[in-house]
Order: sequence, then structure tokens, then C-alpha cells
Amino acid sequence: MIVRTTVKSIQDIMRQDSGVDGDAQRISQLCWMFFLKIIDDQDQELELTRSGYRSPIPEKFQWRSWAADPEGMTGDALLAFVNGELFPALKSLQLTGQPGDRRRVVRDLFEDAFNYMKSGHLIRQVINKIDEIDFNNLDERRHFGEFYEQLLNSLQSAGNAGEFYTPRAVTAFMVDRIDPHPGEILFDPACGTGGFLSCAINHMEANYVRTPKQRESMQGALRAVEKKQLPHMLCVTNMLLHGIEDPSFVRHDNTLARPLISWSKDERVDIVVTNPPFGGKEEDGIENNFPTFRTKETADLFLALIVRLLKTDGRAAVVLPDGTLFGEGIKTRLKEHLMEECNLHTVVRLPNSVFKPYASIGTNLLFFEKGAPTKDIWFYEHRVPEGQKAYSMTKPIRLEHFQGCIDWWGGKERKGREETPQAWRVTIEEVKARGYNLDIKNPHSVADDHGDPETLLADLARAEAETAGYRDQLKAILAEALA
Repeated sequence: MIVRTTVKSIQDIMRQDSGVDGDAQRISQLCWMFFLKIIDDQDQELELTRSGYRSPIPEKFQWRSWAADPEGMTGDALLAFVNGELFPALKSLQLTGQPGDRRRVVRDLFEDAFNYMKSGHLIRQVINKIDEIDFNNLDERRHFGEFYEQLLNSLQSAGNAGEFYTPRAVTAFMVDRIDPHPGEILFDPACGTGGFLSCAINHMEANYVRTPKQRESMQGALRAVEKKQLPHMLCVTNMLLHGIEDPSFVRHDNTLARPLISWSKDERVDIVVTNPPFGGKEEDGIENNFPTFRTKETADLFLALIVRLLKTDGRAAVVLPDGTLFGEGIKTRLKEHLMEECNLHTVVRLPNSVFKPYASIGTNLLFFEKGAPTKDIWFYEHRVPEGQKAYSMTKPIRLEHFQGCIDWWGGKERKGREETPQAWRVTIEEVKARGYNLDIKNPHSVADDHGDPETLLADLARAEAETAGYRDQLKAILAEALA
């Protein structure tokens, strides 16, 4: 079956419902419905393969009980069941307190979920379409996973939801360079829809996971937090699609709400990969949790937190805006702290168009390791492919566009790096002399020759005079026509 066609037809049905307004609500509505179908398919497989397994969802509210029969409840009865029984029951699930309790996953996801649809007949049509997908069929799950990625990509049309999405090529490149292994604690403190987590899972499964024990080790070492309800819901569903049985490690919370000093040594992590929100301001009082770096700028607060959370020898890859690189004041103190505590070994500078259409802002990928101070920093300027002026929705950045940087990288030990037209090295002494301004332009770039200024001014004056002449001629013609 063609999953893309199925989901498109579901969205067409939703557009007929007066209660669903816009893409954000459509995606949220789709998400809780898909979640219940996905987890029920998983439950049925686990009931067959694991002795004594029981679904976290009470029997009455399991997908197979109320949704799977295409001739089942519909109309007002279905609407009353969803709003009056299903949602209240799942929002108030009692937890067992046992490790790996899937009830927590269900309750946390439905905590802020909402049924926007007002027609029980249209709900039944959507449910019947969803029920056509078998999430225990690996081929169908793969196809749906591909569509799900595109669904996340479409979030820019859902208002502020677009801020959560990082181009998949960027996440894949960062994860590839960090190279996580099963058992290493990997944390994304602002995980959005789970792009870095899913890339990390794919990377480890492709390269290292060969046994059930290794897979269990991989799953048990994942950590994530997301502040906003919609991306949290999408992330949990994304994890289920990637075969994660217990995605309760994806917490719905604000990572910055805890005082920096309260993060203890036993909470330290091996790896951080993240694209923290930037350009935004945190709510009043959050800056008091960071007394040394008192600011409301989210990117700065997350960078301070990441430095704190890394274990010795821990490594990080972080997306940060140009403003962090050249900013002064708190930003200067923060960069000094980063380079004293960590080896900031690589900065990959991205063109402004990478994050279009969400933003046209210069961004950078910072790679650093904790435990030794920075001695020198390698910069690599990523360029748009030849023959293309910028990245766009129709021509987005792809993983193969990073191949030049991967070839230059020098492997795990970063050996044999050389200066090229796109790569250059800066010593810590130079950085200090610049007041920790890291907005360092490529010294190998040749400035565009726009010509001699006096000649250009003369050409401009000549063009303006010519334009004035045409304007006078046009006035004369119009005056003659009107006379």
C-alpha cells in the first residue's frame, strides 16, 4: 500500500471537520491517533514474544477494542467516547512505578493532547484509514517512517512549529561525526521532534547493534527533554516508529528550569547533540538558575548547561547562530568558559540558506570535547553546491553535500588536517586577542571585485541622467495626448 496516499487522504478528511484549524492542529490530531495504533501494534507483537507482557492501556481503550472494527462506533457515540472516556482515562493512568513502565509514555503524551475533531463520522473515517497501516510490517513501517520525516519537514506551515525542525542532512552529519556507540549516554536537552535521536539510533543500528543486548544498551542510554507539547508528542511517536519500546526517556519539561548547580555528577552524559532554540528569550526567573551567565538568551543558557553536563572526555555537537560567535558581554564570558573547560576543535560554518524557509540566519556547527582546554580551532566553510545560489525547499541541503568536509575531517582522531580554500586554523592566542570573537572569516576567500568606485559612480550618474531624459520624454508625450 502507498502510505503517503493514505496519510494525504486522512488530511483531506480532517479538512472537512470544522474543529480542526490549520496544519498544527491537523498534525497534533494525527499524532495521538497514530500513537494509539502504533503502540497497539507493538503491544500485540510483545504479547506474542514476551511471556506475561500486558499492554499499558486498559483493554477498553486499546485500539483493537474500540477502533479496529470498521463498522464499529461512529457519529455522536464515538465522539462522546473519545472526549468523555478515552482522553480522561489515558490522562489519568496510574503508574506502576516499575522501570520501563509504558504507562508513563501514554500518560505523558496525552497530558496536553486534545481531540480537535467535532464530527464522530469523520473521526471514524480517519480511524479506518489509519487502521489500514500495519506497523508490525517492517516494509510499511519503513515507508511510513519516510513519510513521517516529510511530515515533520512540513511543520514550517504550522506557525511556530517550524522552529523545531533541523534539516535531516545536518543532524545526520553531526551524529556521524560524533559517532555514538551503544551504552554511551546520549542527551538532547531540546529534542524537538527527535531528529538527533532518530539519527543516532539509525547510526548505531547500522554500525554497532548486532545483538538484543546491544540494542537494549543503546535504548537504555538515550536521554531527551522537550518543552513544548506538540514536538514532544511527535518525538515520542517518532521513537515508537524507530522500534523504541519505552520512549519515556523523552521528558516533557524545560531543561533550563533547573539551577545549573543542581545537576550532579551522576547526571553527567557522554554525548550531547542538539539544536537549541535561539533568538528566543526564556521566561522571567530562568536566568537566576545560571548566576554566572545571567541572560535570557536560550542558546547561551543551553551552551552553559551542555558544558556542565558533559563528562570528562564527553563530546558534543551543537548548532549555534552567528550571534553566539561574535557576541560580547555574557557571550564572551561563556566562550571563554567553553574554551577553558573543553577543546573546541571544529567549527563548521553554514550558509544562511540552510535553515530556509524557517529562518535566513547564519548558523554554525560547534564540535567540542570536555577535559582539556582549547589550543587551536579548525574552521570549515560549507558552501552551496556549484550552479546553485542557495538552498531552498525544492533544493535542500543533503548529506552528500557534506562529503567534502567528511573527507577533510581526518577520521576519529582528526589526523592530517590541512588548510584548504574552505578550511583554516586559528590558535587560542589569536582568539584571545580578538576578545573571543569567533566570527572569523575565511582568509582564503577572494573578495568580489566590483570595479573602481569612481567609475561606478560615473556609470550611476550617467544612468540617472538617462532615466531623467526618458521621464521628460514621457511627460511631453502625455501632455500632448491630453491637450
